[in-house]
Amino acid sequence: MTSLKEICRGLPLNPLPENRGRRKGIPHAPVRTPNLTAQEKKLALRNALRYFPPEIQKKLVLEFAEELRLYGHIYMYRFFPDIEMRAYPIKDYPCKTKSAAAIMLMIMNNLDPSVAQFPQELVTYGGNGQVFSNWAQFWLVMQYLSEMTEEQTLVMYSGHPLGLFPSHRYAPRLIITNGMVIPNYSTRDEYEKMFALGVTMYGQMTAGSYCYIGPQGIVHGTVLTVLNAGRRYLKAEDLSGKVFVTSGLGGMSGAQAKAAVIAGCVGIIAEVDEAALLKRYKQGWLMEISNNLDHCIARLRDARKNKIALSLGYHGNVVDLWERLVYELDTTGELLVDLGSDQTSCHNPFSGGYYPVQLGFEEAKQLLSTNPGKFRTMVQESLRRHVAAINRLADKGMFFWDYGNAFLLEAQRAGADVEKKGGNKTEFRYPSYVQHIMGDIFSLGFGPFRWVCTSGDPQDLATTDSIAMSVLEDSIRRGVSTSVKQQYHDNIRWIQEAGRHSLVVGSQARILYSDQRGRVSIAVAINRAISEGRIKAPVVLSRDHHDVSGTDSPYRETSNIYDGSAFCADMAVQNFVGDAFRGATWVALHNGGGVGWGEVINGGFGLVLDGSTEAEERAKMMLSWDVSNGVARRCWSGNDYAYETICQAMKENVMLKVTLPQKVADEDILEQALQS
Repeated sequence: MTSLKEICRGLPLNPLPENRGRRKGIPHAPVRTPNLTAQEKKLALRNALRYFPPEIQKKLVLEFAEELRLYGHIYMYRFFPDIEMRAYPIKDYPCKTKSAAAIMLMIMNNLDPSVAQFPQELVTYGGNGQVFSNWAQFWLVMQYLSEMTEEQTLVMYSGHPLGLFPSHRYAPRLIITNGMVIPNYSTRDEYEKMFALGVTMYGQMTAGSYCYIGPQGIVHGTVLTVLNAGRRYLKAEDLSGKVFVTSGLGGMSGAQAKAAVIAGCVGIIAEVDEAALLKRYKQGWLMEISNNLDHCIARLRDARKNKIALSLGYHGNVVDLWERLVYELDTTGELLVDLGSDQTSCHNPFSGGYYPVQLGFEEAKQLLSTNPGKFRTMVQESLRRHVAAINRLADKGMFFWDYGNAFLLEAQRAGADVEKKGGNKTEFRYPSYVQHIMGDIFSLGFGPFRWVCTSGDPQDLATTDSIAMSVLEDSIRRGVSTSVKQQYHDNIRWIQEAGRHSLVVGSQARILYSDQRGRVSIAVAINRAISEGRIKAPVVLSRDHHDVSGTDSPYRETSNIYDGSAFCADMAVQNFVGDAFRGATWVALHNGGGVGWGEVINGGFGLVLDGSTEAEERAKMMLSWDVSNGVARRCWSGNDYAYETICQAMKENVMLKVTLPQKVADEDILEQALQS
């Protein structure tokens, strides 16, 4: 078994580790089909061999060629480390700086088999959300981090460590870019080739920025989404007896089962991959599993009638589940579902993110590798059936929303009936959850703030929970608007439920949808608790890229931007730059994430709190910008909640001065001007 010290010594070349290939007993990424030419295959091999000295290239090139042929990518399985991959306590990492050790901890958490979707292919979630492109990069990054001082910055190009460059102690220790491709070449087909060549990478959001915290990272947002969907669509605060049907129990989607139970409803979640379903069941995130639709319908009816909170995983295709619900409607006249969504990895529908209902899972995987064109055709046919069933149920009163996974976008491209008459090109028959449910939360400045206790001690996490509760309760006492108060009460409920539901998978982490005031206050309070010794080790602050300011995505995060700028990416890029010089420990900027390659630009950060006065000042400065940037942009686009929020922020900080929009007082003048 390899030790952390050995991991930090760099690539193990003398002797070479044994090549054991793909390990059995763990899930693996789907075979990729990059369709490289003979010359491009040579280039892929040449690029991979750049990491190794000439005397071992002849030995490695044959196995790299084999990986390219069998899997469509060179993962360098020989260098898969023989170590228990997990987030070790920060004190265990042999580093010169706490910041570097914290980054190491976050990287290893992203690759922890209990966290990662396809750990041996370095995929954390979403089917193709890479931490690195190959295992040579992992070894080099860990070596660089172990050597790094406070006068250096590690630069990452799409998984590749370009190197340590001189900087200064106030600069970020790490700068990450993933998938920064010239816009005209940012297509799926070009991506598949460039990834196979080893020159770019799809980092999803928090996979490639080293900030994933397991399915908990999305469960709070999913709870809020389901609760607010109930309030908006069902006019209900109490969701007991209400039925929520969806799909996906993989990386991010694995949160849906736990969220349904916390929200108090009946959740039926379909998943084609038995390994993913069993993983969530064993982790306690899923209460029951079944591969029998008759049994699923019977359990649904019983839980619905008796108002029992339930999470039931159906091992099968979600299209079969939706069509069975239509059958029940047709034969009994009973609508058995109240709320519906989808969390298949539809941003990646033709490379294993969505499996067609016409085939079993293993059969579909085989077709994907042998006949990707036919696989694509069957996926599109499946999407049309998928939408047809949803439409039937929605016509009878079920409320459906797109969960930002490009489901409706891909369904539209497949020819499904999802058009919204009179809508703009970011609108469909059903709303994005941002448009109708979460958009107002973003405009109020609330988003998925999170922290990781690097001691690895659950007691430290409990202390931070208590601190966050106190901060929220104090803010309510001091007075907040009615809309903000509702969010704070939801947050307090979340922290109480989080402790009871054993949400930690991997690192000792917590997520909390918080606004600017909450984030800054919680960060300051946690930093002081570290200084006082109440928390035993540094705490890493972060957030999902899916946040107020972090992501420009016209079919998700910015789908409720109606001034024509939904397809512009200034906000996310400015956020990345602004976080870097306002105190972040590391920053990341990505192409792709959520709705797919070429559809979104997003970024994130990590900020290490170590109890110092400097850390407190960094947190105040950076976290304020990290929220205000997006609120100001949403205000300028015409959102009233954002207008109120940014005006309040300007009152609280006289250094903040934002350009406010003037409304057109008389809309008739626009028509008159065009007719003159």
